[in-house]
Formats: sequence, C-alpha cells, structure tokens
Amino acid sequence: MRKILLFLTVTIIFFSCQKVKTYEQLKPYDGPVMEVNDIETIYSDSSVVRVKLKAPKEIELKNGDREFPNGVYIEFFDKNGVKTSTLRGNSGRLEKEKNLYNVKGDVEIKSIEQQKKMNSEELFWDPGKDEVYCDTNTFVRIQTPTEILMGKGLKTNQNFTSYKILHPTGVIDVTE
Repeated sequence: MRKILLFLTVTIIFFSCQKVKTYEQLKPYDGPVMEVNDIETIYSDSSVVRVKLKAPKEIELKNGDREFPNGVYIEFFDKNGVKTSTLRGNSGRLEKEKNLYNVKGDVEIKSIEQQKKMNSEELFWDPGKDEVYCDTNTFVRIQTPTEILMGKGLKTNQNFTSYKILHPTGVIDVTE
C-alpha cells in the first residue's frame, strides 16, 4: 500500500511540474475537416437529376477542396433525366474556388448513346461550362464503333457527343 501511495505521489509531482503550453504554442490542426466513405452526390436542375457523383472515399479540406483518393465515378444526364455518359478515374479532386474537377489515373469517359469511349491519364471537368478537357501534353485515345482516334489534348462536352482532339496523331479504321 505504501509503494502505491509513494508511486502516485511521485507521478503527481512529476506531471505538475511540466509547463502548460499556451494557445500560441499549440500547433493548429491542418488536416481534413471531414472524411466520408461510400458517398453519392446528386446534382439536379428543376427536380431533374443532371449529375451523380460516386466515390468510395471523399476528403474535404479546410479551404473547401475535396479529394477522392480511391477513385471517382460520375454519371451525366440530359435535361429529361436520361443518362448520356459516364466518367471514371482512379482518383479525383475538386478545386472549390475554380469549381473544377481533376480526374486522374486510367480515366475513361463513355458516351452511352453513341457507343464510344475515350481513355486518358488525366481529365478536367468544368461543371459550370458542361465541358471536359485535357491539355495538349496529355495522350488521348477515342474508340468509336468504326474507328480508333489518337492524339494529344481534348475538348468535349460532358455528354461526350461532340469532341475535338487538339493534336491528332492517327486514325485506325476498324470496319470489316
């Protein structure tokens, strides 16, 4: 019993002698303000779904930016609520101030109606302009039912119904 009492007394004295840090000495928290798993965000216009964004994990930062480190999948819908295209990638980021999404890693955008797809390593999606693009240093490959197109740089609408390869490098006809 004496040993326990002596141990407690020594412990209390030891910890009471340490300096208490002031508010200025404490390091402010600089990590994420929120982490959410298995998210689904729906954007609508006049009660019609226009965009669905799904991700296994979303991290919101202090400045309002959002990161999707484990992949992102986006579905686009027309004014009647019919799904027109999809966009997916291994990771993504939303720059809140610019309202600009950056999708990276094995990126693929598909047009459902026109049965075509585009593959790249990085794309940007601007929801304000309904536009998807990548810079002129980024390789793109577009496959339609009749041809394969390749080049660097791309501009397209988010429904992937019309597009422009900024620097085309080749066309392969796949018709029989």
